[in-house]
Amino acid sequence: MILQLFTLFVLATVFAFSEEEGLEYAGVLTKHHTGKKDMQQIVVKRDIPEECDRQELLTNEMVWTGNYAHANVPDKCKSTFVHTTGHLQPMKLHPELETYGELETLRFIKEMQTRSDMLLIDSRKEKWYRYMTIPGAVNMPFHHFKYREQYEFRFEQALREMGVRILNEEGRYDFSHAKTILLFCNGPWCSQSPKMIQSLLEAGYPPRKIKWYRGGMQSWVGAGMTSAGR
Repeated sequence: MILQLFTLFVLATVFAFSEEEGLEYAGVLTKHHTGKKDMQQIVVKRDIPEECDRQELLTNEMVWTGNYAHANVPDKCKSTFVHTTGHLQPMKLHPELETYGELETLRFIKEMQTRSDMLLIDSRKEKWYRYMTIPGAVNMPFHHFKYREQYEFRFEQALREMGVRILNEEGRYDFSHAKTILLFCNGPWCSQSPKMIQSLLEAGYPPRKIKWYRGGMQSWVGAGMTSAGR
């Protein structure tokens, strides 16, 4: 009996892992705000052009020579990034706060389609969000939280969207129905989402309901994932 249960557990684990692994190619259909009232449906997945989907195309030399992508690699199969800005962030911002990668973020987006208690948040300023973001994300600029005394209306408006109830004007809030939120910014060197997370923790937001995609837009685009904007 114990052996049978163990076998079932292993099979279920393998199946779940395989499903998770294939999600990046199957994609997730999400809704994305393109304006105040406009909504667009986007399939979020790993976008790999057909000419790039060949193992024999890339050798070690072509991947890691010079600027990492060799000149012979087709333009559609490579990207270039700025790597001299910001400060690298730690893997953990809080003991109870989970750090996500690309697959966890994609899984979050998938679950978010059928749940009203989950929210994907782009914590960068609006012009960055409008230029390019992860489909399905809403924009809540980090400075509305870090400098909440100056942006009190925006701060409390954002909290309400997160499911938080404002109790009074003295900074008392009810987080009993707070949504599970996933925040991101520009990259692993970007401090905007960590600053917003710190401000939320100071206000009393439950750390177990905060998730952080540390890689941000740089890792997202670097993995060939679908983006919105531009």
